[in-house]
Amino acid sequence: MTMEKPLPMKKTVPLLLIGLLIFVLFLHFFVGIGEIVQNLQRANLLFYSLAFVAIFLHMFLYSLAWQHFLIPLSIKPPLRKIFLYVWVGHFIDLLIPAEAISGDISKAYLMSKNSGGNTGKVVASLVGHRILNMAIILSALIIGSTFSIIKLELPGSIIGLLLIVTICTAIGLVFLCILSVREQTTWKIIDWVLRLIVFLSRGRWRLDQLRARAQKMLKAFRQGIEALSRKPRSLVLPIVFSLVSWLSYLLVSFLVFLSLGHLVPLSVLMIVFSVSNAIETVPLGVPGEVGLPEIVMTSLYAPLLAAPLAISLKEASILAGAATVLIRVVTLWFRLLVGYMAVQWVGVKALMGGKR
Repeated sequence: MTMEKPLPMKKTVPLLLIGLLIFVLFLHFFVGIGEIVQNLQRANLLFYSLAFVAIFLHMFLYSLAWQHFLIPLSIKPPLRKIFLYVWVGHFIDLLIPAEAISGDISKAYLMSKNSGGNTGKVVASLVGHRILNMAIILSALIIGSTFSIIKLELPGSIIGLLLIVTICTAIGLVFLCILSVREQTTWKIIDWVLRLIVFLSRGRWRLDQLRARAQKMLKAFRQGIEALSRKPRSLVLPIVFSLVSWLSYLLVSFLVFLSLGHLVPLSVLMIVFSVSNAIETVPLGVPGEVGLPEIVMTSLYAPLLAAPLAISLKEASILAGAATVLIRVVTLWFRLLVGYMAVQWVGVKALMGGKR
């Protein structure tokens, strides 16, 4: 995928810029660009630079967790390759408007080539990893929301948003779990997708051939899921690495606010972080979902910060806007840059391998 077809950079970069423009206009009309710039100029560069270290730590631990999902399935690639594929997957997630799907497809493709075609088992490891990450996000949403509702006087609109996001995340988690254990349900969905592919391809693909390959992959996938369920102890390390990885990602927001001179309650960070992550996984057709997550983050941070920091809503809005800008530089634009370099490296290595 990533080596055989060029990424649609010419189509996606303008959409990224349009999303960025929407966010800038939101800040201009509803917050105030001048005040935000003043906050940015006062940022402590030492604490902010540590946020970039935190994002690298998050990606490294995320890779370690995936590696320990692969090991029980007898797939043992070196960690450096997994780390590289994770950066590629995150880059494609941010670039192609089908977040949480396109990145996993690219990682499955790259890892399958590396492991000799064990696509079904690789997909099983990715599904297991995603279920674990969704469970962590759902737990953080429930804990953070409950604590904030009890301790803070939240507006009804924010409580409603938290409830909707929590329910949608729970539904997605249950759906993935059902697909992992109900083979007939999974096959019905796969068969429907294959029929759609054949219809859209206008005869270029044959349904019987696609079904045969899909059945083989589904069998390997089921074997992978069963292998993971038979070895519950093997899931201890992935759980630990995923939890610390999630905390490292959360640390980015903490360090950003610290660089702006504010110590923000953990519950507030957990809520906004979990909600923004959940929104980013919805494929809205915009690369990186630029625009909407930033607006949601700023709109959530403002009322959540006012009471704990004893500042006015206007001051909280300015702080929220400045923090959102700095956070997204690390979690979006910096990851796009490093991911692009990873894609180029994978492409170069594949070309060299082909020549040899």
